[in-house]
Amino acid sequence: MIQVIQAQNVTLAYLEERFRLQQTENEDFFTEWFDSLPEITVLEKQSLDKVKSHFLRLVKRPPLLEEAVKLVVLSPLLSLAGFYDEPFFLKSEESIKIALEDEGEIIRGRIDVLVIQQQLWLLIIESKRASFSLLEAIPQTLAYMLGNPNPERPSFGLVLNGSNFIFLKLTKQDIPKYALSDEFTLLKRENELYKVLSILKKLSQVLIQ
Repeated sequence: MIQVIQAQNVTLAYLEERFRLQQTENEDFFTEWFDSLPEITVLEKQSLDKVKSHFLRLVKRPPLLEEAVKLVVLSPLLSLAGFYDEPFFLKSEESIKIALEDEGEIIRGRIDVLVIQQQLWLLIIESKRASFSLLEAIPQTLAYMLGNPNPERPSFGLVLNGSNFIFLKLTKQDIPKYALSDEFTLLKRENELYKVLSILKKLSQVLIQ
């Protein structure tokens, strides 16, 4: 009998054991989150200041559920980064599954947001409740990224809970490897959404190359 495993219950240890997934600390592996980032315009900064203000206003009356996170924080970021424009196409709540060969198991879960270009999975974004730790979302997002059917190209992810953001990169050649960016937060005095948007813009450039 095939055992079905919910992706949200997958741990890093499980992915390391079953898929040989490895985390790399090599800075050259994931330069897209810090090297040669696009500039953010004054108007974009003003828009992001509004996003931060709206989010901080909403968190005064918890709980802030993931649908509100998508509406208030994620959607404006995707729009400013150009992911609603050509050549990108966005699908929401796309189901995927990952089959483990000769193990009799299937990892199954749902992707909150999936950005697709020419029917290829390019950017995976997993949003959680504002109170959830990003550490809970990272294994789930990596499980989805391992399901990318185009192993010759890297995939990128973003986990967020509204106030905090971490980017991921995964490659599947030979042994699957991944790396994480620094964590960005809206709880600092400076608006770190500037950096988040700049990274998203850089990823959009990478994905259309």
